[in-house]
Order: sequence, then C-alpha cells, then structure tokens
Amino acid sequence: MSAEEEIKSIPDPARTMEGLRDTGYEFETAIADIVDNSIAANASEVNIQITQDFRGAIRILVTDDGDGMNREELIAAMQYGSPERPNPASLGKYGLGLKTASTAYCRRLSVISRKSGDEKPVMATWDLDHVMHKAKDWVLLVSEEPDEEAVKHLNILAKDTSGTVVLWSKVDRLLGNYQDPVGGFAKRALDKRRNELREHLGTIYQRFLDHKDKRAPNVVIKIDGKKIEPWDPFQTAVSELVANEAQKVEWEGQEAEFTVKAYILPRREEFPSDELAKEAKLSSERQGIYIYRENRLIHDADWLDMYQKEPHGTLLRVEFSFDHRLDDAFHLDIKKSQIILNDDLWLYLKDQFLPAPRRQANLRYREGKKKDITKAAKGAHDASNRNIKNKEAEVGGAEVNIRDPNTGEVTITNKNGTFNMKLSISSANKPGEVYVQPVDELNDGMLFEPALIEQHKAVKINTSHPYYQKVYVPNFNKSVTMQGMDSLMWGLAIAELNATSDKVQQDFENMRYEVSRVLRTLVDNLPEPETDSEADVA
Repeated sequence: MSAEEEIKSIPDPARTMEGLRDTGYEFETAIADIVDNSIAANASEVNIQITQDFRGAIRILVTDDGDGMNREELIAAMQYGSPERPNPASLGKYGLGLKTASTAYCRRLSVISRKSGDEKPVMATWDLDHVMHKAKDWVLLVSEEPDEEAVKHLNILAKDTSGTVVLWSKVDRLLGNYQDPVGGFAKRALDKRRNELREHLGTIYQRFLDHKDKRAPNVVIKIDGKKIEPWDPFQTAVSELVANEAQKVEWEGQEAEFTVKAYILPRREEFPSDELAKEAKLSSERQGIYIYRENRLIHDADWLDMYQKEPHGTLLRVEFSFDHRLDDAFHLDIKKSQIILNDDLWLYLKDQFLPAPRRQANLRYREGKKKDITKAAKGAHDASNRNIKNKEAEVGGAEVNIRDPNTGEVTITNKNGTFNMKLSISSANKPGEVYVQPVDELNDGMLFEPALIEQHKAVKINTSHPYYQKVYVPNFNKSVTMQGMDSLMWGLAIAELNATSDKVQQDFENMRYEVSRVLRTLVDNLPEPETDSEADVA
C-alpha cells in the first residue's frame, strides 16, 4: 500500500472571514463574548462606549483594566483559534469568540493592549477589506501607534496599569440601512440596541455585578458611563426555594459536581410592591431552566425540549450551575448561547428533579388563577341574567316548590308528574344574578348544575372547570357570545327540570358528569387565557 501524501490545505482567508461573519451572533451575545475575555483577564471594570459621528459611522469600544497583553501575546490572541488559556475555568473557551463575534458586526477589528502602565500600548488589527482586496492572505496589521481614541479610553480607566481596548470600526451590520443614518429613526434604533445590551449583560453577569454575591469575582460594567445593574431571574428575596440538589458525577475520568435549584415566584398580587413585581418580569417566556457555567449565564428561560412553555409554569424558574469540568457533558457552541444536555443529565432533570417543583408551581398558579377568574367573573354574566329575565315567563316549564331549604329538598311538578328531589338552593351573590350564577366549584367537578336562586330556576356554572377557564374567560368582553353560552347552560338546566322523573333523575346527573368530562378533555390543548393581572405584568 502506497504512503499517503501530506498536503497542507490553507483555507482562503477572504472567504473564511466572510463566512465566519454569519455564525449567528446576536449583538448582545457578541459584546458578551468580548466581556468574557475581560473577565478572564481579571478585569475589575469594563467600559463599553457606543459612538456615532455626524455621518452616521458607528464605533464601539470595550475597555478593561485587566491583565493586558504584550506584543507576542496580542498577536497570539488575534489568531483564529488562539492558544488555549492556561486556566480551564476561563470564560473564553474556543479561541474564536473575539474574532467571530466582532466581525459579525464590523469589518475592522482592532485590539489595543499593554501589559503594564510602564509599557506603550500596541495595536493589532484584522481589516477584512485589507485581507480581501489588498493582502489576499492571513495578514494581521500590527502597529506601535495605536488608535488615539482607544488609548484615551485606556488611560482614563487604567491610567497606570495594564489593560485592553477592543475597537470595532467599519460597523456595517448593527443598524439597518436608514435613509438618514443620523436621523430620528436611526438614533432610536441605536438607543434600543443599547437598552437591550444593558438588560442582557445585567442578566448573564448577575453574579459578577452583584457585589453581595460571593460566588463570582466583583466586576463593574458600564455602557456609555452608566453602570449596569444586576438582574436576578430567581428573585431570591421574595421567591420560594422548593428544591435544591448538589450532584457529584464521574465524567471523563474525573469527579465533577453540579447544583440545581427550583424557585417558585409569587403571583403578581402576592409581591410586596408593584415595583418588585415589575422587576421580576413575570411572563410565560421567562419560565424554564437557567444554565450557568463558571457563574456566567450561558442559556436561559428554556425547558430544553422537555416541556412546552405553558402559563401554568409561569412561576417556576430553575437554576442549573456547573463548572468547566462538565464542559464535555454539554454541546456548547462557540457563542456560548446554545447547548444540548447530555442524555443522562436531561433524563435526570426531566424525570427526577423537575416533576415535584412543576406540580407545586402548577398548584400555586391555578390557585391564583382561580382567584383571578372568580374576580373577573363578577359582572360577566349580567347581560345574560337580564336577557333571561325578559324571557323567563315565556319559557315557562316545571314548577319548583321548596320543601326544606336546609337540605335542598324540593318538589318538582312537570309533564311527567310530581316528584321529590334535591336541588341546590341559594341566594343571589348580587342583585339580579338569579338565573346564571358563577361559583368556585361544583361536586364531582361538574361544569354546571340546575339550581334554585331566590325562587328562580337557575344554573350554576363552575369557574374552576377548564371549559370555563379556556372558553368563557376569553369571551368575557363579548356580550353576544357570553349570552349565547349562558343561554345554552340555562336551557340545559331548565330542560332537565322539565323532563326529570324518579326514574331518570340519576341519568340526568350522569349525563352532566359525562358532558363535563368530555368538555374537559376537548379543551385540554386550548391556550390558557391571560387574566388582567398577568397582562399588566407581561
């Protein structure tokens, strides 16, 4: 067998660099990749400036007071697939983030750095246009006379110490093509980008930004001089920790550990103040598992294909934390934003850890939902009661006389004769509500039952039944639809009284039970409506 020939195959620089611009970085994720490098370099402060000149050209500078680099270290760091960091716990992972994150939004990436305050900073630059049209090779531009504005920012933050500035110029992908690049629409779009970045960094670096949190080193991050505040997705000051496990595992021949905690947040009305409720950002989209690697959030608000996001899970947020020893158990992409759990971890979370917290969160949600619906139902049936009042005499039907109001015993006289039976007897909850009355629950989970309310033949409707929650509630503001549904329920109750007898009383009750069961099944996959209190928060 002939020996194989070894041929060095060097990728085309222009096509490779252009191709790596489309790795799918969001702007917030790209900036976070730069900040990762700053934190890995032991920075205590990171300043982000987003500037725009009178022509609309945007420049972005990320300055830190970290360890900094000399000329050789800087050149190595600018290499695509730069050498692995000596500390495996570093937030930087693949040696690609700085380059791919930056060129996803700019065509010229410069890094200016110095190892100490005594050294003159050096600058290294990847200019995609220079590589593509002039050098046509993997040519890194190195200069001993770095960008003046970058050096100014470096001296302000780290006057007599080491530090680094990452500079994006020729920014071509941050904003759309506005007719007036410095007009009102463009400025508002840029402000929106700033605000989204502020929220993103406050979330993923929460443990670093919260100086009372001792799990991570303290870091200050600013955007255009304004300090970023941490956001705690678990709202630990007001939420309930319902599950907390630390698991030791054997992985790739070494022992590792991860922790997983489940928090149930209060419902909106249970928060101590409206400000705290707003801070919690209650919504269905915020539920799920928040995954942290080395105290940095890498994936959030997702059930990782275990469950769908449903309103009844809104109050549940799960923290999963691990360190670098478990890196290979996760298929983590170069953006550190998409992961796939190892099968064993996935099954552990889904089958062992999550079922109990999900039940508790579901129960708390539904208890609150029940209160919301009961409150919202007041007045929802007024038009139906007025309409039925006008038709009551015309409808006629069975005569009902009370024998014992305490036991509910009545005498029914209809076309089949006179019979004794038990009937729900009650008073009106509000004036005029004597034909259709919403109630918190009915025996055996029935949707409806005949009743006698202040001597009027009536129907009671169970607001806890899924049919009421998923069909009635979304139509509270639609008078004709409400009257149509209420008329049907009242008509079924009246028909039962008109047709009952000793022989079929139990059959009618069984039929109501079966109708209630079938409707519960039929509405199971319908979306759960948002109540007013939830809409206010979301």
